[in-house]
Amino acid sequence: MADVKLLGLWYSPFSHRVEWALKIKGVQYEFIEQDLQNKSPLLLESNPVHKKIPVLIHNGKPICESSVIVEYIDETFEGPFILPKDPYDRAIARFWHKFFDDKMGAVVNTFLHKGEEQEKGKEEVCEMLKILDNELKDKKFFVADKFGYADMAANFVGYWLGVFQEASGVELVRSENFPNFCAWRDVYVNCSQVKEYLPPRNDLLAFIQASASKA
Repeated sequence: MADVKLLGLWYSPFSHRVEWALKIKGVQYEFIEQDLQNKSPLLLESNPVHKKIPVLIHNGKPICESSVIVEYIDETFEGPFILPKDPYDRAIARFWHKFFDDKMGAVVNTFLHKGEEQEKGKEEVCEMLKILDNELKDKKFFVADKFGYADMAANFVGYWLGVFQEASGVELVRSENFPNFCAWRDVYVNCSQVKEYLPPRNDLLAFIQASASKA
């Protein structure tokens, strides 16, 4: 049996993407919770370049960065395909994955910071929502007609974004402004393929509220 460990954080959407991929493939693994204020020797040894989570350790060999890890899992372990087989669909899935990762900073600035950073973040988040609202018109999934890589990467906008909004009181996502996105989000968070791979909302809300009070 393969020796698989995941260094991560329970509240991290990046960690959850990797856990999601492992569970889809039916891979047994050990989750090792990390403390970013006191980084473990294992984390520093496994990811000496960025010193970040998540890190997958497979048979003693570390793999870093969530997108790289998910693709590695898809190529290494048997089970349902996560990335599309079609080269064009695979490219589109990677495009949306990068899009979501690139917008992460704007969301954090909007809901955890104040002043100029927050206002700039609001503009970028609203522009992101406009793009997604247009993309998701009459669509259930981001690529083709199957849940996969891009939809996993959308966990941050589909779930974490709503919790950030509730925690901060900054309301940007309204159904009257972004009806297609909101309709997709409501289906997404209640989909059986998604629900079991998300952290408890109340726990996540309490954590974000505590983090915001320190920011």
